Amino acid sequence: MLQVSVLRTRPGFSLEGSFAAPTPGIIALFGRSGSGKTTLINIISGLSVADAGDIRLDEEVLTDTRAGVAVPVERRRIGYVFQDARLFPHLSVAGNLRYGEKRSRAAPQITGFEEVVALLGLAQLLQRRPRELSGGERQRVALGRALLSQPRLLLLDEPLASIDVARREEVLPYLEALRDQLAIPMVYVSHQFEEVLRLATHVVLLEAGKVLAQGAVNELSLRPELQSIVGPDLVGAVLEGVVTRLDPATGSADLAVGRGTLQVSLRDVPVGSRVRLQLLARDVILATQPVQGLSVRNALASTVTALSNDDYGAVLVRLDVGGETVLARITQNALRALNLRPGDAVWTLVKAVSTRGHAFRLASGP
Repeated sequence: MLQVSVLRTRPGFSLEGSFAAPTPGIIALFGRSGSGKTTLINIISGLSVADAGDIRLDEEVLTDTRAGVAVPVERRRIGYVFQDARLFPHLSVAGNLRYGEKRSRAAPQITGFEEVVALLGLAQLLQRRPRELSGGERQRVALGRALLSQPRLLLLDEPLASIDVARREEVLPYLEALRDQLAIPMVYVSHQFEEVLRLATHVVLLEAGKVLAQGAVNELSLRPELQSIVGPDLVGAVLEGVVTRLDPATGSADLAVGRGTLQVSLRDVPVGSRVRLQLLARDVILATQPVQGLSVRNALASTVTALSNDDYGAVLVRLDVGGETVLARITQNALRALNLRPGDAVWTLVKAVSTRGHAFRLASGP
């Protein structure tokens, strides 16, 4: 368990950061730029000092201002990966990785050089210098160097922010592998919800220096606090299910969700895998009677559970689709035409292609 409750006040900005999250896993600090995410992880690392509060990792107290406890940075065994890789330009990739090993000294070994090289796909890069690497490759080396310091906690401050979309897609599978194969808790700072959706096991939502909400991604996806940050185009429900059938020829799969099944666009994920899926509210269509002759592959019997106006003049309809919740965003005119009320039975229509890019493999359960 990582427990954080800190206060830091400076001219023009005040941070009140308080959360508790299970470990291992990836704890995502999510919010707009300037919300206090980097300040909070700098306090966790010991690089910045809290005015008041405490930080505990498992059974150890790292900070307790009332008791006068402040474990020095070098003794916290915390790895840190910044937006820019900060590699030593005069050292090869192997030299940068070995530097991480030297920092570990007598710390208990969590992972070894060969394992890190294999896990991060660095074998072909070991003799290169940082100037010869792409942005994504540099970040993978930075991850490896941090891992070889044998951290008991890894902090990542928007590690993909400085690289383009293609390089981001290159690095994300390696971050998933770290989450799934190493029992090292991570705190991941991001203002890109797709990164959070893909990686996080616990989310802490920050706004203007305060924690608005925290919990599992699927729970927070339904919260208005998150919806106001991501905006109308990314509002949607996050579901989790199990792949029951895969069709490699068409790139589609059947996903057992609640008591129903969704056909989704998904490749290279074995049957039996747990998958996280975001259904964007803008892509969900509602019908008050069964429909025929449409290309839509998913038509789920559902019940309207709540209606609410959003901040953009539309209506968010909350639906129970066999034990899971889905959101649909419709116009006020559509609401009047359908005459929807809580308790109404409707058909929820979801195009399989609308799920492209939103389905991700999760770590195995306990």
